[in-house]
Amino acid sequence: MISAELTGILAQRLDTAQTSRRDTPSLADGHELDIDDAYAVQAGLLALRQARGERIVGVKLGFTSKAKMAQMGVSDVIVGRLTDAMRIADGGEVDLSRFIHPKAEPEVAYRISRDVDLDDPSADIVSCVDAMAPAIEVIDSRYRDFRFTYTDVVADNTSASAFAIGPWRPVENVADRAVRLRTGGQEATGSTAAILGDPVNALHALLDMARRRRIPLEAGQVVLAGAATAALPLTAGITECEVAGVGSVTMKGC
Repeated sequence: MISAELTGILAQRLDTAQTSRRDTPSLADGHELDIDDAYAVQAGLLALRQARGERIVGVKLGFTSKAKMAQMGVSDVIVGRLTDAMRIADGGEVDLSRFIHPKAEPEVAYRISRDVDLDDPSADIVSCVDAMAPAIEVIDSRYRDFRFTYTDVVADNTSASAFAIGPWRPVENVADRAVRLRTGGQEATGSTAAILGDPVNALHALLDMARRRRIPLEAGQVVLAGAATAALPLTAGITECEVAGVGSVTMKGC
């Protein structure tokens, strides 16, 4: 376990990389972090953002693809936090100069309607969700040359940078719906089945991680369940995500 002092130093390093738009070497270059260290650095990073007035408005899951888990040699999803400064209105503009090397991912979002009691073993997270929507997440790893470890990603708040959510609708079974992402003349297609076999499984995985990491899940927060296709570079112009039977959401890179 690294010291509290080093935890703060690494959190500040990542925060500076994000605010200055300058990448930073992997934290693993010179430091041995375990997963507990990584979540501690993430908490420090979020504390810096909150000190600037940002509010936590949701959570996001990473490594929800079994192929990605195998690639990184892990068996758990990872969890990051979303703040109000990351939110982009559906159809809204996003300033690309605020990122280092942004990419877009198509996702399914859920809305939490009442607080989830993490200490209640019978708590049903699905019953605490009242709506779903298509979403675009902008990820922006702060690491130089995309060289990073599993713990690097967690420490960097799972590359969370921005997100847009389309119209909310009642929750339904979307276990195998077609997904299409278009941006910058490129297109990626896939299925919601890429999200742990069914996006609802991401909710259960989230509850497990929230209990272990003591991450509050509160009414009004949003959950980004994970990417349904490979990420595409985010460029100027319209980016659109469509989830069959759920709807679409867009943002405009400027």
